Amino acid sequence: MAVVFAAAASLALAACGASSASPGSSGSALDTMTPGQITVAIEPYAPYTSMQGDKMVGLDADILQAAADKLGLKIVPQVTDFNGMLAGVQSQRVDIAIGGIAWTQDRAKVGLFTDPPYYSPSAMAIKDGASAPQTVDALKGLDLGTVTGYVWVKAIQSVPDSRLHTYPDANGLFADVAAGRVNVGFVDPLLISYTQQQRPDLGLQTKYMDPPTDAQVKQTPNYQYFQPYMTGFYVPKQEPKLEAAISKEIDAMYTDGTLAKLIQKYGGDPSQYLTPSPTMSAARQSADRAASWNAPSGK
Repeated sequence: MAVVFAAAASLALAACGASSASPGSSGSALDTMTPGQITVAIEPYAPYTSMQGDKMVGLDADILQAAADKLGLKIVPQVTDFNGMLAGVQSQRVDIAIGGIAWTQDRAKVGLFTDPPYYSPSAMAIKDGASAPQTVDALKGLDLGTVTGYVWVKAIQSVPDSRLHTYPDANGLFADVAAGRVNVGFVDPLLISYTQQQRPDLGLQTKYMDPPTDAQVKQTPNYQYFQPYMTGFYVPKQEPKLEAAISKEIDAMYTDGTLAKLIQKYGGDPSQYLTPSPTMSAARQSADRAASWNAPSGK
């Protein structure tokens, strides 16, 4: 997964460093660890985040770079794993972590989330020729896999008679799905389609499960992680000015069409990735947003 989209190499949005700050913007006025600079934790997770030389590329990288340019911030990337990304934010060793990070109430208690740059539909990696479970009940008794630290760990643990397989990254998960050792792999959807393009020899397919109903989630709360979810850029509690500034830029990118173009660039459907579910606003209103907040939409 450390391989980057070949097309990303030529895209100016992916270049590190603040090259086109808007008039009057001043990154030094934000509460980053180093004035005028934003230290970014990522993992090799193409097409969301990757490094090409000393440049950060991918969907989340492009979105953050566009915001950083407007705010006059120079990006300094740090490569780690997913758990290291979260820990880096929570201990303020970095200014922000990006790359398909799901908003959860637990994470929001120990860090700040920006407004969602996109929403992620619940996708499954399935071996070619295998039948895909259409409902959460159909997952019962299966071997289910995901990456350590991802929200699907809790969801899988709640499926009766299922067997959880966790991996340090998606490479091992995809290998076991391809070999038939795991029936279903739960990771972010663009990663599955990207792997299909880069590794057709694995014989993977992308499938979407019908989300659990509200009644099912009420009975088994962790089933909420099988529903489409909000992503976010994750910021330390000590940097509220940075979170607010980046959220403002994200909201503007919904309005001016920037996010729709970037989603399409990386193979996603803007109608799926930029449309919140009816429950998402309420979830954050009761946790880390004001009662008047509404999840942004590309419609």
